[in-house]
Amino acid sequence: MSRHLAKEVLSIEAEGIQAVRDNLGEEFEQAVNLIMACPSRLVVTGIGKSGLVGQKISATLNSTGTPSLFLHPVEAMHGDLGMVAATDVVLAISYSGETPELNRLLASIRERSIQIIAICGNTDSTLSRHAAVTLNVAIPREACPLGLAPTTSTTATLAMGDALAVALLNRKHFKAEDFRRNHPGGSLGARLKVAVREVMLAGNKVPQVPMSASLADAVAELNAKNLGAVFVTGKKGALLGIVTDGDIRRMLSARQNFLEVTLAEAMTPHPLAIASDLMAADALSIMQQHEITVLAVISGQGDLVGILHLHDLLGKGEFRFLI
Repeated sequence: MSRHLAKEVLSIEAEGIQAVRDNLGEEFEQAVNLIMACPSRLVVTGIGKSGLVGQKISATLNSTGTPSLFLHPVEAMHGDLGMVAATDVVLAISYSGETPELNRLLASIRERSIQIIAICGNTDSTLSRHAAVTLNVAIPREACPLGLAPTTSTTATLAMGDALAVALLNRKHFKAEDFRRNHPGGSLGARLKVAVREVMLAGNKVPQVPMSASLADAVAELNAKNLGAVFVTGKKGALLGIVTDGDIRRMLSARQNFLEVTLAEAMTPHPLAIASDLMAADALSIMQQHEITVLAVISGQGDLVGILHLHDLLGKGEFRFLI
């Protein structure tokens, strides 16, 4: 019963985001242009659930190259309004557009000739009338069966914030190295900064056999190193192919003459590989995209120098698929 209800909630929330997507118009481009022209910060404000969503939107903006701060409407009216500069742009969030604490604040902000962007579900509201641009997040219904608790509406608002952040990221040509500079500490920062050569296995830990070896030799190496794959190399160490546990299992079930299969028949030529001077983040991205757990590491000349296993990247929980 609970599982069916959960599916219904997710369907309703997906329906809400689809409605917001379908209603998206030129006002989104106007909002992006307004923020791009801002010489200082985007001040995000809202109260209650909208305030909590606003804090997340502000955090996402900061990490993706758009300077932002969150301003609580009540604290603003008791002195924190001094945080807002005349050159700032305000992003105000209220689904109803009639939140008294927020609208009182916006009247003071307008007196300072500060531009306001609204994220609102009611374009005929006080908030919308205060705003230079309104991003409409009207949804057909809340997932709450009572229609009272903000559920679909907060999801739609959060999605609109993400859309803004990504659009701004794209306009600013924000790169992975910029993201790393904004995340110098913590597990995410560590994951993005570690070079492949720092986490790869090298030397005799790398499962490999020469092209002249037999399939039996490859299976023995596969079992000895226990990493789920063995690489096939040329005379000077050039990476030629890979044989995985899965390859062996499939051949055992499909070939009656398994012992007569050659290494050249068994291997997958030109396997995916990564250069040792690239980042662990790049390796994670390749593994996720191709749904693999091992990756060859090569030198600039294409020689096999190491192996990356997903477990080595995940470590003790310091690495996650976030790309």
